[in-house]
Amino acid sequence: MQNIFRLFILSFLVFNVSFSQTGKVFDQLSHASKILKTDRNFAVYLPPDYDTSQRSYPVLYLLHGAGDDQTGWVQFGEVLSITDKAIMEGTATPMIIVMPDAFTSRLGYFNDIQGDWNYEDYFFKELMPYVENKYRIKKEKRFRAVAGLSMGGGGSFMYALHHPELFASACPLSAYIGPSSVEAFKERLKSNNVEVNDVDAETYFPKHNALSLIDNMTKEQIESVRWYIDCGDDDFLYEGNSLVHVALRNKDVKHEFRIRDGGHTWTYWRESLPEVLKFVSDGFHQY
Repeated sequence: MQNIFRLFILSFLVFNVSFSQTGKVFDQLSHASKILKTDRNFAVYLPPDYDTSQRSYPVLYLLHGAGDDQTGWVQFGEVLSITDKAIMEGTATPMIIVMPDAFTSRLGYFNDIQGDWNYEDYFFKELMPYVENKYRIKKEKRFRAVAGLSMGGGGSFMYALHHPELFASACPLSAYIGPSSVEAFKERLKSNNVEVNDVDAETYFPKHNALSLIDNMTKEQIESVRWYIDCGDDDFLYEGNSLVHVALRNKDVKHEFRIRDGGHTWTYWRESLPEVLKFVSDGFHQY
């Protein structure tokens, strides 16, 4: 009887330890950027077994929207509890999630048209090498994904379309895809008191517009990335996301397109995150 009791206690302790283990989030990290000439903030999620293993992990770059910073997905998106739950239930593989800050002195994930704030260069030439060397991250394309909401959804489109050789999956959520034409783009620059000549605007626009990039890239280039596009039926960005879906369909590019009940809200994106984690995890595995 005493041995049975001891076995029960031991089993209880093992069960408790295994299920109390959680991931960790650090949301006030920073490093120096020579390209942007300032320190840049970022947040990182480390999976539950990171400290107890020696393995390397796949990585998801998770981009915030306008008005937030690197803490957005931590504070409002509940990335810690949602990812822990997905890993525990087996719907997501353990991964590292990197959340950069695109809202310090300038807003956005692109290189500025005026050439004096090259955030995209910073992301690929400084942030990505920094975090992939600092943490035990697998550096191959098949173990790297990008996702984001709103402005970050637009960043997800651009990063994966600009560098399909680097990402296995891309998951734009409620993505802002920008002005619909070069003329609308010029009007936006003018309204923001940004002075550029017509030639620069006409050169910049097609390189930073999802529809233009899809039109000018080959099916094979686009399809080398697995796509999961998600937008609420009450979202004011619904039309732009639908146009991207139609453009991909017209090019016969495989992709997942989801329209669910909801708007441009954190409630919607918190429900999207488990699907994103499952989708990128499927891409990290061989299939």
